[in-house]
Amino acid sequence: MKSWLKFVWVPFVGAVSVSAVAAPDLTQQECHSYPFVKPAHEVTHADLMRELRELEAAGYQPNANDNVYPADIEAAQQRLADMYRSDCLPQHTAAAATFPAKSD
Repeated sequence: MKSWLKFVWVPFVGAVSVSAVAAPDLTQQECHSYPFVKPAHEVTHADLMRELRELEAAGYQPNANDNVYPADIEAAQQRLADMYRSDCLPQHTAAAATFPAKSD
């Protein structure tokens, strides 16, 4: 690569990287699609499968030993709630946010 191009390209890539890191983690639409946020539409099979994938990503193992149920799914739901607070709520309100009680 030509040396003058390195002087232009490297700062540009650095600026793009910094702006990507400074951007919020999730879009507004993604924040509204968290599993515990009540949808404005009828729940579909795709919604349920997405919720299961998100719970699994948060540590829930539906095929694991059921001796720890429901503690394992509740722990995954709490981790998702924590992620929601950090990703979607302003930092000054995140600590004061309350979430609906879980239904039995």
